[in-house]
Amino acid sequence: MNINGKEFTTFISEAELRQIVERLAREVSRDYEGRDLVACPILTGAFMFAADLLRRLTVPCELSFVRYASYSGMVSTGEVTCSLPFPPEIKGRDVLIVEDVVDSGLSMKHMLNEVRALHPASVRICALFYKPEAFKGDYKVDYVGRNIGNEFIVGYGMDFDGKGRTLPEILVTGSQEDK
Repeated sequence: MNINGKEFTTFISEAELRQIVERLAREVSRDYEGRDLVACPILTGAFMFAADLLRRLTVPCELSFVRYASYSGMVSTGEVTCSLPFPPEIKGRDVLIVEDVVDSGLSMKHMLNEVRALHPASVRICALFYKPEAFKGDYKVDYVGRNIGNEFIVGYGMDFDGKGRTLPEILVTGSQEDK
C-alpha cells in the first residue's frame, strides 16, 4: 500500500491486534481491581488502541485524554509539545497512561515528569508497542503489547503525516531506507 509516496506492507493483522489488546486488558484489569483508575490515552496515535483496550477492561475507570507530540513525518523532532495536559483531578488517583508506541522514551519521560507533579497515587504505562533497541529511558513500561524493532509503523490510530490512522491493521515501511 502506498501512503504519502512510501510503500507499506502488512506487519500485524487485525486478528493479532485483537489478541494483544485482549491480553493487555486482562493484565490491567487484574492489577487495578478495587482501585480508583483514570486512563489517560495519548492523542492522537493511541485513540483506537485505547478505545478497544478500555472497552475490554473488567474494572471501572474514568477517561481523560492528553495530547503530546514529538514526531514530524517519520522522525522524532526531539522536542515534546503539549496541547492537552494531564488534568489536576488525577491527584491521589491511579493513572494509566495509554500509548501507541514507546520508542526512545523521551516523550514519555516528559509526560511522566508532568503527571508526577500532580501527585497521583500511582502511574503506570500501557504501550501497544515498545522498541527496546531505541529506548533511552530510565523507567519501566509496565504493560507491553509487543516488542518491535525500529520499523516505522502506521495503522490502528498511528499515522504518517495524517494518513493511515483508520487502517484496522499495522503496516510497516518496505525497507529501512524508507525511514
